[in-house]
Amino acid sequence: MKKNFRKYSIMLLTACIGLQACDKGFEAMNTNPNASANLTPAFVFTKSLLDGAGDVLNLLQGTMQFTTSYNDVAGFGAKYILSQSQQSWTVFNNAYPKEINEIQQVIEKVSADPEQVNLLSCARIWRVYCFSRITDIYGDVPYSQAGQGYTSGNYKPMYDPQQAIYADMLKELDEAATAINPAKANFGAADLIYKGDMIKWKKFSYSLMLRLAMRMTKVDLTTAETWAKKAIAGGVIIEDADIATVTGYVSAGQDINKNPLALGMLNSDYVGANGSSNPEGGKYQDVIINFLKTNKDPRLAVLSVVWVNGKADTAAAIQKGMSSSLSSKPADFGTYSEPNPNTILQLNSPYMLLTNAETNFLLAEAALRNWYSGASASTSYENGIGASMRQWALFGSAGVISTNQIQTYIKYHPLNTGGTFNEQMEQIYTQFWVGVYPNSTEVFASYRRTGYPALVPNNYVGNATGGKIFRRFLYPATEQNLNGENYQAAISRQGADEFLTRMWWDRP
Repeated sequence: MKKNFRKYSIMLLTACIGLQACDKGFEAMNTNPNASANLTPAFVFTKSLLDGAGDVLNLLQGTMQFTTSYNDVAGFGAKYILSQSQQSWTVFNNAYPKEINEIQQVIEKVSADPEQVNLLSCARIWRVYCFSRITDIYGDVPYSQAGQGYTSGNYKPMYDPQQAIYADMLKELDEAATAINPAKANFGAADLIYKGDMIKWKKFSYSLMLRLAMRMTKVDLTTAETWAKKAIAGGVIIEDADIATVTGYVSAGQDINKNPLALGMLNSDYVGANGSSNPEGGKYQDVIINFLKTNKDPRLAVLSVVWVNGKADTAAAIQKGMSSSLSSKPADFGTYSEPNPNTILQLNSPYMLLTNAETNFLLAEAALRNWYSGASASTSYENGIGASMRQWALFGSAGVISTNQIQTYIKYHPLNTGGTFNEQMEQIYTQFWVGVYPNSTEVFASYRRTGYPALVPNNYVGNATGGKIFRRFLYPATEQNLNGENYQAAISRQGADEFLTRMWWDRP
């Protein structure tokens, strides 16, 4: 009996050891071999920069009447086709699992170490940049609880009111800029915008603050003035050397390392480089081409070409934009203008996030409102035009516009200082429209706030808006199913989940 007991004991011990071994094996099997247990903030910060900048909305190029297509699917932005409404879900679906989740991780990792205050400031500023793009497109969105699915298992975040989001974003920019200490460590080469130059990051923060402040002029003029003046006093981007661009893109290799706007345009239409075999039927729209030609704008040759006998021709006389009303490929399709392969379609070109062209136009408005005394509205307006033309030199020799060309254009397009406030606003934001191109996302926000330029909507058959330019994007359908209670709370507060519903800062 003792022998049997000893035998069973040995068998039990062996089984236990075996179970322990199996448990260790399962632990190894359930560990992601590609994940790091110790997050490296610099790596994740770089990824967030690439993802945030890469979340490009090419469809807004059509909405703001820069491009169009005869194809109903590809032309949704210019035609507002009801059946293609789901294209407006893209930013929401992409941003939260990518750049928002990533930058939240960086903030959590570095926030407890005072020696990493600059890393924290950059992360907070970038977080505002990313969230501002989301809320400015959708209105009320998950903000205060965003990213908690990864950290605390909260897969149903509430939607914050846009007014509250704006208040917090402005606070974040203020605190982040104030906390910057150039003597402390920075992201260095992992910073694809300023390579660790914290003085420039401070200017970026205050420039974002000015952008957001001016966004509120129709809904809360007093608060807008307060924050605009704070931003201006802090120091915004007014020099060419300080503009915020993502750099380091290359012509070959992985797509994430290529200029996202150029990549999207090439893949959709222009990689054939012949003017005819555009898969999605894209061309420049007649509205922008006519404007550039009528005003003898030197940017026409920088931005636009017509393919003639296999060569890209920039001659002004032959540039021709296509109508957004077309529903089939025109016989003369090859004679219409499209993006210049030597400038805007370069995969290794910088991606512009916020430029001194934009800030100078905003300063021109601030001067009109007597919020800015550093320069007259006229001077800031002219500085905006000049900056918008000089910035194309970043794209190489084909983008260079001479000083004489710039001065000549300004001479014949002065700000009408004797005009009414609205007349001057129309001039400023019409120049803003062409001056910050290709940043159609910012043009879309500016257009909704100011009403300029005075674009004529496209009342295309089957459109979703009754022939009006939409005011916001639709929430993804998955939100109704997976986060229904918070989704319903948002639309009960903001209004129906429709294209023409106005968000908090977008008042009539």
